[in-house]
Amino acid sequence: MNELTNVARNDRDRTTFFTIATLLGVGCLVASGIRPYDRATWVLEVFPVFIVVPVLWFTYRRFPLTTLLYALILIHSLVLMLGGAYTYARVPLGFWIEDAVGLQRNPYDKIGHLFQGFVPALAAREILIRGQYVRGLRMLTFVVVCIVLAVSATYEFVEWGTALAFGQGAEDFLGTQGDVWDTQSDMFCALIGAIVALSLLSGIQDRQIRALTESSHG
Repeated sequence: MNELTNVARNDRDRTTFFTIATLLGVGCLVASGIRPYDRATWVLEVFPVFIVVPVLWFTYRRFPLTTLLYALILIHSLVLMLGGAYTYARVPLGFWIEDAVGLQRNPYDKIGHLFQGFVPALAAREILIRGQYVRGLRMLTFVVVCIVLAVSATYEFVEWGTALAFGQGAEDFLGTQGDVWDTQSDMFCALIGAIVALSLLSGIQDRQIRALTESSHG
């Protein structure tokens, strides 16, 4: 009886967190879009949020994710919204880091690409584990890193296509700030983000996956 009570409590807590996170994310999305620096850039930057949020809601009952992953998706969304509101080269947090560390450019776009590796790594890991698509820790890590690099490369293709379509008008979306190696460094940041996420949060994610699996069986 106590075990069933704990399972029910965990389900309620996860649902409550998911609902609050969604409302917070939608509120921040609306706020970021009120007076963005450039409307077209805002749309391009936050477009993934318009895709992910409905998908998470439609799949919540059939395939709920761990609370850890929901929290990280929210944080990643906030990073995208902030970059969309100011454009990545103009985010105040980036200027503060630039001055504090003595950099020659606003590094906020690199923060975005770190999260582009950090969060997708744990999302891919959770899906692969729960679907039992990969066996063995080493192979799991390898496949997750490959997926992250594929996601990062695909995003760079999107940036490339946008540059071809809009020319100089895509400069704020690209956020290269004159760096000829921006594409390579973006993918490297995603790789670092994936490695850090796997190193720091795999244990926590495993515990939450076990609890979620027990809840589903219950």
